[in-house]
Amino acid sequence: MKDIYKTIAFPSEEILFKEKNSKFFGYAFPVTTEDEIKNHLEILRKKHFGAVHCCYAFQLGTDKIQFRANDDGEPSNTAGMPIYGQIQSFGLTNILVVVVRFFGGIKLGVGGLIAAYRTSAQMALENAEIIEKTIDIHYAISFDYKNMNKVMRVIKEKNIEIISQKMEMSCEIEIATRKKNAEMVFDIFSNLFEVEIKLKE
Repeated sequence: MKDIYKTIAFPSEEILFKEKNSKFFGYAFPVTTEDEIKNHLEILRKKHFGAVHCCYAFQLGTDKIQFRANDDGEPSNTAGMPIYGQIQSFGLTNILVVVVRFFGGIKLGVGGLIAAYRTSAQMALENAEIIEKTIDIHYAISFDYKNMNKVMRVIKEKNIEIISQKMEMSCEIEIATRKKNAEMVFDIFSNLFEVEIKLKE
């Protein structure tokens, strides 16, 4: 079972690619939600106020893949798809790549545009630190305080990450475990007396 994916550690440094007086600024951002994507795009549009096109592509998710490629006024499939092609060729997800273009007065033609957007996206990704992350499954475990020790023993033995905990008379702990271990972890807690485990949405 595949439970690792590749993304980037931090937003990349801005890169600049020039072609026949046109300037292409490339960026890559690690993202997990569409709200984050909107936010990055708004900031870049304000930063490059005079730019003609702010083209981008993103991919989110590990099981259910969600992606979009946007040409932002460039001829169809000359900007967004070449950018998305680079995301795929680097094998990345949970990522947004944006290329902002300032028109230099000379038309590049369809082939020229595709090459320029592809190169700019490639440069942005080469400039980013690519990392591997595990696909984690989150569970909520509920139990009475008196059962704390046996729950904590499993968490320690199995090296399970605690995301959050609420310790009162009735306790709740949110844990994260690698996808490949998820079933085993679920079974262990399911078999513990007076302990309830459920998948966290």
